[in-house]
Formats: sequence, structure tokens, C-alpha cells
Amino acid sequence: MLDLYFSDTPNGLKLRLFMEESGLPHRLVRVSLGRGEQHRPEFLAISPNNKIPALVDHTPADGGPPLALFESGALLTYLADKSGRFLPVEPRGRAEVLQWLFWQVGGLGPMAGQVGHFLVYAPEPVPYAVKRYGQELARLYGVLERRLAGRDFIVGDYSIADMACYPWIVPHRGHGMDLADHPNIRRWFEAIAARPATRRAYDGVEDSYANARPLSEPEREALFGRR
Repeated sequence: MLDLYFSDTPNGLKLRLFMEESGLPHRLVRVSLGRGEQHRPEFLAISPNNKIPALVDHTPADGGPPLALFESGALLTYLADKSGRFLPVEPRGRAEVLQWLFWQVGGLGPMAGQVGHFLVYAPEPVPYAVKRYGQELARLYGVLERRLAGRDFIVGDYSIADMACYPWIVPHRGHGMDLADHPNIRRWFEAIAARPATRRAYDGVEDSYANARPLSEPEREALFGRR
């Protein structure tokens, strides 16, 4: 059995997508970021970076004690290996999927997150930050648009690279991006959105940017103020 600690953020939804696609037995443990539950000692024992998602595998392959893991890219890779799905075994295909997974973890996600923060959650306008991160996000959309030319998915069949990228494209409007300008991304995006597992993963998930409200000081401290 797997315990998945998550919240309905793009990084959390990567793992929800994997669980719905794979059918691995698991228990969802919601972590309220606004209430600061990610800073509790019991969660830090699992995820020392105090971020979701995190995972505890109670039946690891080595037969040893429960294994705790953190960082979404590491979790997707671990679960793909555990299930034998969504990550090629042969070295060339595996390397190609992993490089696009890390492209998302190191580029698409952080840049989109910064754009969203400065557009929606910053306490005062910071035009330079919006321009800086917005331009870089637009460049990354261009990278993905070119990659998807003539391809159904990022690498061969549907993989953890697609699962990692899709949740960061879902809030494209809140990030100031228009999929009409990126027809290959739009085609790929619509195909993934139509998958039954995607619909299950996103059932009841709200658009955090469309429904954004002013944060209370305790919420802002829990989300952005801890050192």
C-alpha cells in the first residue's frame, strides 16, 4: 500500500494522474498548505523540504521497512519503476523520458509557478518579475510546441513526462498563455484532458487562479513566509 501526501497543486496532481492511470493501490492523505500542515514535524519526517507531494511505500520491493520519498520527479520515476509502466525499460527511451521529466521539474514548473505568483499572489505589482518570468515561460512553451510537432506525446507513448507537464499547462490562462498560439500543445493537451484517468484526477479540482482570493496573513506566512 502507498500513502500519497498531496494537495491539488500542479505538482500534487502529477501524482494523482499517475495513480489514476496505473491503478496502484494507494491512500490519499490531503495536506492543507494554507493551514501550514506541510510544516508539521510528522510531515517533515517524510518530506524534509516541507513540500508536497510525498509518498510512503509500505511494501517496498526490498521487503524492508516503509520507504518515504519526496520530490515529484523522483516519485514519478519510482512509481513508474514499481509498476513497470509509463517509463521505457530500454536505456535510450528511458533517458529521453527522464530528460523531459527533468525539463519540467527544472524549467516549466518553476517558471510557471513564478508567473502565477507575481500575477495573482504578490501583495503589490512587480512588473519586472512578471516580464522576466513571463518571457521565460513563453520560451518554454515554444520548446514544448516544437517538441510536439508530429508527435502524439512528448516521448513515444504516454509517459511520466506527459504527466509531469500537463498539470502545469492546465492553468495556462492564469499564467497569461493562450493555447491558440500553440496548436501542437493544444492538440496534446486536449488528448490528455479527454483520458478517463485525467477526468478522475481532476474531478472537483478548482482553478486556483480563477478563484483566487486575498490571502490572510497566517495563510501567506504558511505558503510563502517560512524560512
